Amino acid sequence: MKPQKGDALLIVDVQRDFLPGGALSVKEGDKVIGPINRLISLFLKRSLPIFATRDWHPKDHTSFMEFGGIWPSHCVAESKGAAFSEDLRLPKEAIIISKGTKREKDAYSGFEGTNLYEIFKDLGVRRLFVTGLATDYCVLNTVLDALRLGFECVVIEDAIMAVDLKDGDGQRAIKRMKDKGAIFLKQGEIE
Repeated sequence: MKPQKGDALLIVDVQRDFLPGGALSVKEGDKVIGPINRLISLFLKRSLPIFATRDWHPKDHTSFMEFGGIWPSHCVAESKGAAFSEDLRLPKEAIIISKGTKREKDAYSGFEGTNLYEIFKDLGVRRLFVTGLATDYCVLNTVLDALRLGFECVVIEDAIMAVDLKDGDGQRAIKRMKDKGAIFLKQGEIE
């Protein structure tokens, strides 16, 4: 498959807190970085837009255990844990979308509480190439919202990784995305 005009690369939450050693680490989450970097190079070469979402939480965010949520404190705005991985070769022209910025509102989807949809529409984006963390939460919800909003979605299966809080969560998430119409390809199948 060849990315072309109307396509965008969407990198979901490749932040230090979600990588091995982070506050809410995805086991082997760093394995997504190599395939994502190769896609970044390809999209840059073709002058196609690159987007990166990030959790950007206040210190007292509702999703944190100490405030009644299910997650340990993670990706607090301006913290080291909220930074993108230093191995991710995110170009300066990438458009950064911050989500989960309000204390009382969680946001698994890159579309929730952001202007991502409006930016895509303004740029004429019709198809998304989706990568990142975690398959069973933010990738899943971003893809489901994108499909509901009328975008085509190509999920790069070797550039996503699941938390798997319960065994099989990642596989169930992949099935849900496929059932809703997402296409799954490996990074090597994108040229």
